Amino acid sequence: MQPFTEKVIKIIKNIPRGKVMTYGQIARLAGSPRGARQVVRILHTQSEKHQLPWHRVVNGKGEIGFKEGDLHDIQRELLENEGIHFNINKRIDLQEFAHESSQQI
Repeated sequence: MQPFTEKVIKIIKNIPRGKVMTYGQIARLAGSPRGARQVVRILHTQSEKHQLPWHRVVNGKGEIGFKEGDLHDIQRELLENEGIHFNINKRIDLQEFAHESSQQI
């Protein structure tokens, strides 16, 4: 496993219940500020294997990355069950719900 992948998995596993992180935020903490798309790929391929809380990762606008549909609805429900609220524009207030981890892994 690549070091970046290992770091991303560790970061995602440590997102606490009721908080979210963005793809870009995770990429920066893992040492690749422009690696947000790689974070998406890692989530897609490694979530089940490593039991990642994939639902706690959103885009930089605080939106769910999936288009409307089953996965979008599942992610929204999982987040709401953790106490995360969406505004009228279907966005999460990142000021309130973002997990701020300044520690680079």
